[in-house]
Amino acid sequence: MAFAIKPGSTVLFTGDSITDAGRRDNHFPLGQGYVRMITDLINARYTQHKLTYINTGISGNTVRDLHGRWTDDVIRHQPDWLSIMIGINDVHRWVHNVAGQSVTPEEYADLYPKILDRVKKETKAQLVLIEPFYMSIDHDSDSYRSNIIEKLKAYQKTAEKLARQHKARYVRFHHMFQKLLKIHAADKFCPEPVHPNLSGHLTMAHEWLKVMGW
Repeated sequence: MAFAIKPGSTVLFTGDSITDAGRRDNHFPLGQGYVRMITDLINARYTQHKLTYINTGISGNTVRDLHGRWTDDVIRHQPDWLSIMIGINDVHRWVHNVAGQSVTPEEYADLYPKILDRVKKETKAQLVLIEPFYMSIDHDSDSYRSNIIEKLKAYQKTAEKLARQHKARYVRFHHMFQKLLKIHAADKFCPEPVHPNLSGHLTMAHEWLKVMGW
């Protein structure tokens, strides 16, 4: 499979803290996570592509937050490729019933297609949707982590369904980490189940690039 991103393209990444990865602080403008690693690896292999990279991830965001800032942080940039990872904050706040911030699976399934419809109508961007993940293999106990994994399934189903509907590339980070955690301890990739360390981000970058034919 040939590399999907053509020379001269603008690639925009958006989402929550995993995408942000310090891009609004000491690691401006791309962060120090999977986004930065993707761009470095593309530049290393495709030195003549001269791509433009933009990261508009914001720590703590839910799909409701993306919906609220979509014009400024996505549409106005008119990207050729748009990569979105959102959902883990949504499920956490729903489980904890955080007042004014809880995003139910139903609201997620309502707002996510609305922002994707705007992309289709107002830009020429091709989509890359990323499966929200939780780095644990605790599926069967009565624990908090097992509960999060179970509740996350509804959000994952929505993301995958939207990827099919919009003929987007779908990056299965949760599926990837579930396979890796059968062999390696979670601490190899993540100090806690949500925020990867550098090794975790590198693994994510590699998976994203595989989907894009790098």
